Amino acid sequence: MLNKLTLTEALAGLRAKKFTSVELVQACLDQIKKLNPKLNAFLAINEKALDEAKKADLSKPLGGIPIAIKDNFLTMGLPTTASSKVLEGYIIIGKTNMDAWAHGSSTESSDFGPTLNPWNTNHLPGGSSGGSAAAVAADMCIAAIGSETAGSVRQPAAWCGVTGFKPTYGRVSRYGVIAMASSTDSPGPITKTVEDAAILAQIIAGHDPFDATSSPLPVGDYISKLKTQNSKLKIGLAKEYLVGQSKSVVSQAAEKLKELGHEVSEISLLDPKYSIGVYTIVQRSEVSSLIGIL
Repeated sequence: MLNKLTLTEALAGLRAKKFTSVELVQACLDQIKKLNPKLNAFLAINEKALDEAKKADLSKPLGGIPIAIKDNFLTMGLPTTASSKVLEGYIIIGKTNMDAWAHGSSTESSDFGPTLNPWNTNHLPGGSSGGSAAAVAADMCIAAIGSETAGSVRQPAAWCGVTGFKPTYGRVSRYGVIAMASSTDSPGPITKTVEDAAILAQIIAGHDPFDATSSPLPVGDYISKLKTQNSKLKIGLAKEYLVGQSKSVVSQAAEKLKELGHEVSEISLLDPKYSIGVYTIVQRSEVSSLIGIL
């Protein structure tokens, strides 16, 4: 089914005219209709999605691709319960569920009910971008956009078995995003593969005159770097964070990286009990300030 395609596959198929944007969007809408009553990943569906698909400009980087957007992004013509021009040419298929005001890590605090994990509906999808991660995992869209303050893209992606990428702060504009903590918020892609995340990240990255914190540095070619076989990485494992059940899994991954020729060594970072304290103070202060503004 078309809705199961990765972003890379969908773009290639559209360019080769193996199917149309209308067919691609319809496949995603059918999956949403089938699964959303149970998963509650989407809060709003774009009723004009098929009309927009008929007019899709395939010359745009993501022209004709149905993308889901977390419901803290202000979007023209669609309700935002928490107009962003982060992408161009894509079709917003709907707005995805999240923890209310992004204050949470499970998508349970949504006033519209929790989102469920598509792999096991007795479990949660993580958060606060849980709706976006569940939508991608359940093939209700080709890719999605989430936002992260301290794990809200990567954590739900991990819980739902998809790829979540948090760009460095300032690499992607925050303009149009209802902030939780302005000094750490970062929009980022949630996709089916690492290559898809690179494609989406390369498109949304860059300086924005409407966001003074966005970086003026040029955007690198993320996609080509994925195909560079000879580059060796130096990877640090923070020993203070290698605890519990995750330690063995991370260690196995580290051994695999060593086999591939990369350098892996233990490093020391600020103890979690202090780093969490610092984050709590900064995050609570900024949340209080922003609520005062709202």
